[in-house]
Amino acid sequence: MSANGYQPLLLKNAHRPDSATLAAYRESGGYRALERALKEMTPEQVVEEVKASGLRGRGGAGFPTGMKWSFMPKGSGEKYLVLNADESEPGTFKDRLLMEEDPHLVLEGFLIGCYAVGCRHGFIYMRGEFVRPTRILLKAVEEARAAGMVGKNILGTGFDCEITLYRGAGAYICGEETALLESLEGKRGMPRLKPPFPAQVGLYGKPTSVNNVETIANIPLIVEMGPSWYANLGRPKNTGPKLYCVSGHVRRPGVYEFPLGIPLKELLFEHAGGMLREDRPLKAVIPGGSSVPILPAAQCDVLMDFDSLAAAGTMLGSAGVIVMDDSVCIVEALLNLARFYAHESCGQCTPCREGTGWYVQILERLERGEGNSSDLDLLLDLSDRIQGNTICPLGDAVAMPVRSYVTAFRDEFQHHVTHKKCLAKPAPVPV
Repeated sequence: MSANGYQPLLLKNAHRPDSATLAAYRESGGYRALERALKEMTPEQVVEEVKASGLRGRGGAGFPTGMKWSFMPKGSGEKYLVLNADESEPGTFKDRLLMEEDPHLVLEGFLIGCYAVGCRHGFIYMRGEFVRPTRILLKAVEEARAAGMVGKNILGTGFDCEITLYRGAGAYICGEETALLESLEGKRGMPRLKPPFPAQVGLYGKPTSVNNVETIANIPLIVEMGPSWYANLGRPKNTGPKLYCVSGHVRRPGVYEFPLGIPLKELLFEHAGGMLREDRPLKAVIPGGSSVPILPAAQCDVLMDFDSLAAAGTMLGSAGVIVMDDSVCIVEALLNLARFYAHESCGQCTPCREGTGWYVQILERLERGEGNSSDLDLLLDLSDRIQGNTICPLGDAVAMPVRSYVTAFRDEFQHHVTHKKCLAKPAPVPV
C-alpha cells in the first residue's frame, strides 16, 4: 500500500501560523467533534464508535482503545482518565509535536474521552523535560476554559470536566502506566503489580484509563467522520493514520503521517529522502523506538503496522524509526542503549536491576577488546532470564533488543572478540 497522495489528518494544522491557538483550531473545524459527542451521543455510543473504528493504542502496546475504555465500570462513581504525555522512548518525538503544534486537537480528544468513560476530572501527565509543550498545553486549557469547553456545564450540556496538568520529574519508567499513576499520586514512580488493573483500581484507588497523546488525538477524527470512514484508512486490524518519527542516517529526519501499513522502504527512501550519505548503504533499522528488536537491511521490506512488524519478529512500538548506515558499530550502538536502560531501571525487580548492569559490563568489555566468545552466549542467556520476569516491560524493553542485535549481527560481536576492534568503518568527520 503506497501512501503517495495522502493528506495529513493529525498534522493538518501543524506548522500553520498560530496553529496552537484556539482561533486557528476552530477555523479548521476544531471542537465540532466535542459538540457532537456531548449533544448527540451518549458516553456508551462514543465508546462503541471508538471500538468500531479499530483504533489501537499508539503508545507502544497497540491495545484496542475502545475495548480499554469498555473495561471501565458503568455508573456514576468517581473515575479518571489520564493522558500519558511522558514521551521518553529514545527515537520518539511525535507526541511533543502534537502538543506544541496542535494542543487543542489533543485537548478535544481528551475531553471526549473523559465524557466517554464518565470522568469529571482528567489528568495530563507531562514528561518533566517538556517545558515548552507544558506551557503551550496550559495556555490551550485556559483558552478552552474561557470558551466554555473546560470546567462546569461544558457547551451548555450539563457535562462538567476539570483538567489538571502534572509534570513528572524526568523518569523513563513513568511512561509505564502504573508507575505513572504512582508518580501522579506523589509517590516514587515504581510499577504496580497487576492485577488489579487500573480500570478497576487506578489513580487514588479509583477506576482509571491511561491513554497516549497520539491515541487521544485520533478521537475527534472518529467522532466527527465516523468509525467506518476511519476503519477504511490503513489495513485490516491496523486502522487509521499513524505518526512515524524518523531519525538517524536519512536526509530528511522528522515526523511523517501516513495510514498504518506504509512500506518501510517507501517511508525511508521516498519520504525521508534516502540515506544521508550515498556511499553508505542501509545497515539496519529500529522500527519502533529503542525497545524493539532491530531489523537488518535485508529484512526491511516490511509494512509499518502492528501485525506486519510482529510477523517480521519485531514491533511497531511507538513508531520511532531509527536508521543506521554501515558506519555504525552494532556493539557500540547496543552498549549505548544498554546504558540508557541500566540508568532508567527503577530497581524494583532483581532481573532488571542487576541484569541491565550486567549488559553494560559485558558490552563494555567487548568494546575494549577484552571479551571472549562465551560473552555472546552470556548476553543471550541473560536476556532469557530477564524477559518475562519483571513487573513491568522495562526488562523486556532491553532484553528483546539485546537478543536481536546479537542474533542478527553475531559476526560483528565475534569480530570484537577475535580482532579486538570494530568491524564497521566510521564515516569521516566533516572538517
